[in-house]
Amino acid sequence: MIEEGGRVPRFGGMTSGGQRVGSDTLKGRRYVVYFYPRDFTPGCTTEAGEFTAEYKRFKKAGIEVVGVSPDDADSHGRFCEKMGIPYPLLADTDHRIASAFGAWGRKKFMGKEYDGVIRSTFLVDEKGTVFRVFPKVKPAGHAKQVLEEFG
Repeated sequence: MIEEGGRVPRFGGMTSGGQRVGSDTLKGRRYVVYFYPRDFTPGCTTEAGEFTAEYKRFKKAGIEVVGVSPDDADSHGRFCEKMGIPYPLLADTDHRIASAFGAWGRKKFMGKEYDGVIRSTFLVDEKGTVFRVFPKVKPAGHAKQVLEEFG
């Protein structure tokens, strides 16, 4: 996993609207990249809902929010529509973005091991430095926690 003080990896992905969003389009801006396992699941719905509820505060502070999961752009489109998500969700079907951040790896659930998204969040400053990493996120209350870190 990327450590605090490291450079954000070069990344990019497509949104449900066909826009490309990534390190190049966000260059010079402060932003949040959060990784979540799957659209429409309880924890992911909670996390997305909280970032949506706080989005105006993020924008007012000059901070962009980007969500990333292995779901495809069509799934993200349905998720955004149902949840009213105003920020981009990137389709990472090949796990390249998650792997670059160290947010893809071995997980254990109900005694079974498998590879999957490690729910984590990265805060990036205007210079492209990752200044805060949340390696094991609990969805409830996380968006407010992230806002507090940006000050």
